[in-house]
Amino acid sequence: MAEQARAKGPVQVTGAQSLVLSLEAVGVDTVFGIPGGAILPAYDPLLDSTKVRHILVRHEQGAGHAAEGYAAATGKVGVCMATSGPGATNLVTAIADAYMDSVPIVAITGQVSSTAIGTDAFQEADIRGITMPITKHNYLVTNPLDIPRVVAEAFHIASTGRPGPVLVDISKDALQAKTEFSWPPKFDLPGYRPVAKPHTKQIREAARLIAEARKPVLYVGGGVVRGNASQALREFVELTQIPVVTTLMARGAVPDSHPLHLGMPGMHGSVAAVTALQKSDLLITLGARFDDRVTGQLSTFAPEAKVIHADIDPAEISKNRVADVPIVGDVLEVLEELTKAVAADHAEGRTGDYDAWRERAAGWKATFPLGYTTPDGEETVAPQQVIERIGAIAGPESTYVAGVGQHQMWAAQFVQYERPNAWLNSGGLGTMGYAVPAAMGAKVAEPERTVWAIDGDGCFQMTNQELATCVINNIPIKVAVINNSSLGMVRQWQSLFYNQRYSNTDLHTSVGRRVPDFVKLAEAYGCVGLRCERPEDIDATIQKAMEINDVPVVVDFVVHRDAMVWPMVPAGVSNDAIQVAKDTAPQWDREEEQEEQAVIDQLEEEGAQR
Repeated sequence: MAEQARAKGPVQVTGAQSLVLSLEAVGVDTVFGIPGGAILPAYDPLLDSTKVRHILVRHEQGAGHAAEGYAAATGKVGVCMATSGPGATNLVTAIADAYMDSVPIVAITGQVSSTAIGTDAFQEADIRGITMPITKHNYLVTNPLDIPRVVAEAFHIASTGRPGPVLVDISKDALQAKTEFSWPPKFDLPGYRPVAKPHTKQIREAARLIAEARKPVLYVGGGVVRGNASQALREFVELTQIPVVTTLMARGAVPDSHPLHLGMPGMHGSVAAVTALQKSDLLITLGARFDDRVTGQLSTFAPEAKVIHADIDPAEISKNRVADVPIVGDVLEVLEELTKAVAADHAEGRTGDYDAWRERAAGWKATFPLGYTTPDGEETVAPQQVIERIGAIAGPESTYVAGVGQHQMWAAQFVQYERPNAWLNSGGLGTMGYAVPAAMGAKVAEPERTVWAIDGDGCFQMTNQELATCVINNIPIKVAVINNSSLGMVRQWQSLFYNQRYSNTDLHTSVGRRVPDFVKLAEAYGCVGLRCERPEDIDATIQKAMEINDVPVVVDFVVHRDAMVWPMVPAGVSNDAIQVAKDTAPQWDREEEQEEQAVIDQLEEEGAQR
């Protein structure tokens, strides 16, 4: 019918058929959702589609996170669908999550009939008003003629500029009414013109600062991954030989094995990455937003550094840290233009002298590597070791999806990421329950890849019902439950900042009793359930999970409950206060400190003479 509409002009359909035809026309192959009264008219023609696979989830939040996982793994737009009222509001958390992490999804919701809108009708909710602050744009469609245009616009907006979620709310009577469908629709969005090409003058100025700098750092954010600019970034790193840090959302943008990669910055970043930012004289910031988890106390962040800030979203430029050279543009085009400009400078003999700086940064990396310990005399499983071994055995071509908390930080630290889109997590919103449904979406998007959901026992209990979805739809994800019988990150803060007063953080999932027993729970869903409680069994358990590829596998790793995430910068303080373990801070080289103090004294003396 869509081909007929292209060849011969409009065809007569219902609004619901128009919606399905529009989804087919924009290339949708998977929709995650749950039917209900207001959206039900759309589900009837969806049954006839040979191009769109619908996956019936067990909770609308799962549909939203699955759409996120699908999008984050591939860069394509993920799609979720729900009915009005509670169906739509159950999508809100996933929509907010996608908004914070710049994930392109389109959420389609049913709405009560247009004549009932505003009457507090059964299952009515103003989902457009509710999601206005957490979407790039949203629509309420009451005229069926508008459906093709709105769908085309929604996918365009979600996938261009800074990616993000778009909501399309369609009234039930618009879905039921007769209408005409034709494709492609014409649309014009005069208020939406993302700037892709960076300004030449700003590129030249950035190249000048790069040549003049002595301690530059590439501060790389998730925008490089979302913008498919990882290869261009690697070429720029090779050209400039500037040390690079990758934020939580940018893991894999530069291979962890690259000698110039210093690791992840921020609250639980590596000492080398955090220190390099603090001591740098130039931050080349690409697709990052100076998030508080990276900067710590903002007023003390990278105090000596000038800032080049490139981002496709002009609202991010100078929002938290004033940029000396602001560059608005697509990060891929920015990197390509910047590479040309720096290469031209090199050809004319203008090259930065970073040898001493690289040596210092490499020294920090060698002196303060990531590590972990287990309590003396206890035969307990270290969670860091579990995650490290999963990464080593599953390999860099696998996809790793984390929930939120300690296990998320350990997964960011101890898995070796060598490619973009290998690491999916809820970074900005920090949504517990993200991992299982997002892993499901990632596996649907790339069925040939092994997908591990690395989850906590708290996070897992929020959305583990999607295991039923995985079993019924043959989506064989693997789930590692890092089971410390606690809300682990909250317990860590209680240990460090609340005098070990563990208020409401004990989950009773492994210590003394198992409520629930995760192995039995997995088996009840039709999955394979495994348990590992001894360090010597870690590798064999992971290998067994890797050998099972026809059904989902859930592994209950019972780990030491007092393991903590280190390094750590406590919230709200300077990154200079980084600790490598409890009450243990790095001791910097005395000669290095004396050298820096001499430079400061000289500058102060020159200032006094002036």
